[in-house]
Amino acid sequence: MANTKSAEKAAHQAEKHRARNVALRSRMRTAVRSVSTAIAGGDKPTAEATFKAAVPVIDTLVNKRIIHRNKAARHKSRLAARIRAMQ
Repeated sequence: MANTKSAEKAAHQAEKHRARNVALRSRMRTAVRSVSTAIAGGDKPTAEATFKAAVPVIDTLVNKRIIHRNKAARHKSRLAARIRAMQ
């Protein structure tokens, strides 16, 4: 329990930030999952389109420092490689 007014405010802000971060992280995971689903379905044009839509979502989380830039690069690289490997 917060003892001071400033600690109370900080706890309130942390809860708001956490809720926003959870929502953004969920949005990223959904975007990555949609690309993976398109790849698994074997539909290359759809996979490329969903990948193109997922990249800005991933980059937004890096800019907001919710995920590390290397994690974002790893996701983008692996998805792109899987799309390139499609026939």
